[in-house]
Amino acid sequence: MEILFGVVVGIFILMILVALHELGHGLVAKRNGVVVKEFGLGFPPKAWGKKIKNSFLGKNVLFSLNWLPLGGFVRLKGEFDSAKEKGDYGAASYWVKTKILLAGVTINWLIAAVLFSFLALIGMPKILPNQFTMPSDTRIEKSAVKVNLVGEDTPASKAGLEVKDEIVKFAGQDIQTSEQLSDLAGKNPNQTVQMEYVRNGTKENTSISLAEKEGRGYMGVSFAQSENIYATWSAPIVGFGTAVQFTGVTLQGIGQLFVNLANGIVGSFSSNQATKEDASAQLKEAGDSVAGPVGILGIIFPAASQAGFHHLILLTALISLTLAVMNVLPLPVFDGGRWLVMTIFRLMKKPLTEDIESRINVIGFLLMMGLVILITFLDIKRF
Repeated sequence: MEILFGVVVGIFILMILVALHELGHGLVAKRNGVVVKEFGLGFPPKAWGKKIKNSFLGKNVLFSLNWLPLGGFVRLKGEFDSAKEKGDYGAASYWVKTKILLAGVTINWLIAAVLFSFLALIGMPKILPNQFTMPSDTRIEKSAVKVNLVGEDTPASKAGLEVKDEIVKFAGQDIQTSEQLSDLAGKNPNQTVQMEYVRNGTKENTSISLAEKEGRGYMGVSFAQSENIYATWSAPIVGFGTAVQFTGVTLQGIGQLFVNLANGIVGSFSSNQATKEDASAQLKEAGDSVAGPVGILGIIFPAASQAGFHHLILLTALISLTLAVMNVLPLPVFDGGRWLVMTIFRLMKKPLTEDIESRINVIGFLLMMGLVILITFLDIKRF
């Protein structure tokens, strides 16, 4: 039931983020005299549609709901660069086209920055060691040390520990950090120590007989402890600073992904066994670093929903930021790719015909769908 709830929440949030992205394109287009013909949520086939005579996107705009979720689109009049009638996207100036293409990216980035600002007020989970803060207006709070995983037939399982138990005392000492707990356990190999923990709001006591592993005490359990960053007057600064920082981290991650993919593919054809093994490792790392629809909806959103409101908002902000970064990439299927193609033909002073633009878009779409299918396959294996 928790997974189903996470999937529903994930679909809803993704639809909202995509809708706002497309709304950015539509509003900027209308503001600059380009006619908006349709605003759709999901991808065809169409489930429902209604043409509204006077809407915030212009006159006689078709608003539609489509059967395939996780997407959306805004359809403009004369979308090809070669269209030249009044109200056509193609008839707009280079600057207007640039604004229309980058409007969705801007909306998604601003959404992330605003959500980060909100989190800075109520408690932003710290996920980077050097996460952006304003030292003069920052308070960092650590959560209780919680059990994250209990191994089978281990000292922890025999002592009755369960996932989500909060460790309060160990060997007579109050526990403040997971590092402290690990250090205390390590100092007591083959010893039985007393432990106090909280389960569902009730304090419990137990004794745990630690085993020995590599000369250290061994419990057979992993712990989790989160840190939240709090700010007051500097919350907007922290929010926008965090968005800038995470943009850089996301671009770095995407760059490393492409490097791993390229090295992995090339290395796979090598006759050297060591090179092949290294290539296989790089391809695995590339696969593990991405998630498609199945991974996002089936694993990431359910986990964030169970972790709490703060983590769900953080995930929403990160996905919105990722949508912004991905769409600005200079690849044909993205907004950044369309802008790059338009710019190249403008610099070459050659017409970008409908036929050429269609071919570029189709090739880009097919490559993207192939990548989505591959990532989905990897998601299913992980799931």
